[in-house]
Amino acid sequence: MSEASPLNRYQLAELGALLAEPARAAILLALMDGTMRPAGELADIAGVSAATASAHLKRLLDGGLLALHEQGRHRYFRLASDDVAAWLESMALPHATRVAPKTAPRDLTLCRARTCYRHLAGQLGVALCDAWLQRGWLRAESEGMCLLPVAADALTQAGWQVASTQQLLHLRGRGCLDWTERRLHLGGPLGVAITSAMLDAGWLRRAPRNRALLPTPDGLRRLAELGVRIDH
Repeated sequence: MSEASPLNRYQLAELGALLAEPARAAILLALMDGTMRPAGELADIAGVSAATASAHLKRLLDGGLLALHEQGRHRYFRLASDDVAAWLESMALPHATRVAPKTAPRDLTLCRARTCYRHLAGQLGVALCDAWLQRGWLRAESEGMCLLPVAADALTQAGWQVASTQQLLHLRGRGCLDWTERRLHLGGPLGVAITSAMLDAGWLRRAPRNRALLPTPDGLRRLAELGVRIDH
């Protein structure tokens, strides 16, 4: 599944059928944090037997939503691509536009900051994309979004390694529609690299039980200095 090959009606129907089974949906959601997981762990998450999970995994592989990584005798499953993650993330939008979401307190961290596959989403992801576009640090081009040298210099001054910030200048990102904010956050290779750098710098921490990202006090202060602010 990719932007270069639009879905026809039969492919769309097949994708709908894949998501219609709760166990398969649970498997896909578990992999939205960008991890690779073995079949046994995914069976536990989905609440099905190993044999049933194996059948579901085969269907998801055949449908192009999952990819398989083999390491010796071990087999690990992951989402097939960023395109798949972005599509799954956006699937919540039709419901969200009809019904105002009632967010339980335990879900507020996911709304604030989370991974959309491997890049930053939620309020913080949208705020970063908005602020850096307004500052002229990000620019939308036909090939996608790019980071400009002035932004790389600012990130270096904020403590990031020079090699890392210079590498960002060679990557492209894209606008990814955020399902809780209904606005764009930064996805693609550039979004992944920026999120990884924030984790390495200690500006963000991964939540232990879901795909929430937890901004640290130092991270929020540093991001505010770079124009990125969210409500506490």
